[in-house]
Amino acid sequence: MGTIPYMTSILFKHGRIIDPHSRLDVVGDLLITDDRVVAIGTVDNIPTGTEIIDCEGCIVSPGLIDIHVHFREPCGGRHEETISTGAAAAAAGGFTTVCTMPNTTPATDSPELISSAIEIAKNIGKCRVLPTGCATIGRQGKELAPIADMTRAGAIAITDDGDVVEDDAMMAEVLQVACEADRCFMQHCQDPKLTIGGVMHAGPIQEELGLGAWPREAEESIITRDLTLNKNIGCAWHAQHLSSGSSVAIIEAAQQSGQRATGEASPHHLLLTDEACKTLGTMAKMNPPLRTKKDIEAIKDGIKRNVITILATDHAPHPQETKDLPFPDASFGIVGIECALALYVRALIDDNTIDWPQMLAMMTSNPANLIGRSDLGRLEIGGKADITVINPQEKWTINATEFLSPARNCPFDGWNVHGKAVLTMLGGKITHTQVKTTSC
Repeated sequence: MGTIPYMTSILFKHGRIIDPHSRLDVVGDLLITDDRVVAIGTVDNIPTGTEIIDCEGCIVSPGLIDIHVHFREPCGGRHEETISTGAAAAAAGGFTTVCTMPNTTPATDSPELISSAIEIAKNIGKCRVLPTGCATIGRQGKELAPIADMTRAGAIAITDDGDVVEDDAMMAEVLQVACEADRCFMQHCQDPKLTIGGVMHAGPIQEELGLGAWPREAEESIITRDLTLNKNIGCAWHAQHLSSGSSVAIIEAAQQSGQRATGEASPHHLLLTDEACKTLGTMAKMNPPLRTKKDIEAIKDGIKRNVITILATDHAPHPQETKDLPFPDASFGIVGIECALALYVRALIDDNTIDWPQMLAMMTSNPANLIGRSDLGRLEIGGKADITVINPQEKWTINATEFLSPARNCPFDGWNVHGKAVLTMLGGKITHTQVKTTSC
């Protein structure tokens, strides 16, 4: 008779189980055995030796997904973030899956680099890291990257993030090849001709500070151009880090015409305006830039009406010395994956823009659908035990010096917030926890 494999069971007890994919929202229990979900809601048979985690007052959610992060590996110089530190930071923020951008050094434009990133993450085991592949060689916009080969190696999406594919003919070719490879294209929406010397939102504050102007049109014109090109191609097209309120209407019109067009919002574009450039200096220098309250209201309205369906951090680590420069010379971007959940709560739930089920959909099933991973972002019997336990009431103070990420470029440092991931589980393995377990 063969040996019986050792089974490990964990029971999440008395939690509010929210699975946006199945529209489940119920207080109950969830049992996992090894790396699979085996019971949801009511658990009749609890195996002897099961670890019990009391989730009363907490939300039990599918593992959170962030489709827009920068982990900087490989890096030709100093590592602001490795896959290892980024994965640990993601787990601490409640994320079980992240999609890394290809603006590395060298750029991730080959199947070999895709395979390497996947293998490094597997060996770390803290978070599922799904790399995206470049649209063009070196992100230079001149020569098509080997998109089909990269997708076979595991590239989850195609993007030249950090740069736009400027040439119309090249952009059309990228969309066609990405569509044939059944991958979405993620666009960095910035017309470089309109942002020469631009470092912040074009407006009265920019004029007062005497800094270079970055108009809304730089974003809107690329979205319009891409969606016009895509009409007869039909690629799944996604706008990254939306900043202009008018972009929402352009995307909505494309959706209404039948295009697979989506967009994402980031914490800083939901909570900060260009006023922050006066008070926070380079910590408020973003790409695309922080804009106005009117833009925030329009993006929130797009979220409320399910036009904008994904939340993504654009986690962008930088060494402090690159932020300690005059504003025009400083690096663009901030870190935020470890505090994103609480920032989304403040931006979207506290003001009743949306509720927990809709917000979690934007962080689980919606991003999973975009990247074509039906095995992620949901809780179902037999499915992967990727789970995030959230205490929606836990009050805490964001302290960048305590981040697991080595980067400290966070404009939300010192903010008092509430809502925290208190446990993160990847494939049945607890990768982050601040809760105690008991056994039966």
